[in-house]
Amino acid sequence: MSAHDLEGFFHTQLVKHGVNYDLAAKAAKILASGKPDELLTVEEKDLATEVCQQWSEQRQRIERLNSLL
Repeated sequence: MSAHDLEGFFHTQLVKHGVNYDLAAKAAKILASGKPDELLTVEEKDLATEVCQQWSEQRQRIERLNSLL
């Protein structure tokens, strides 16, 4: 999968699970870059961590709701 395709995939999944569109776009670019953590800025690490946490919380919420149906 190319970096561009990977970025699109990440962006779609983040937005699908309730992450703000613009934040998801920035995080998707960081995640798809494939850079090791050591090469990311503190701001990039913080943004990626925050967005991934939001994604995880929303995904778990959706799974809990689906299990009740």
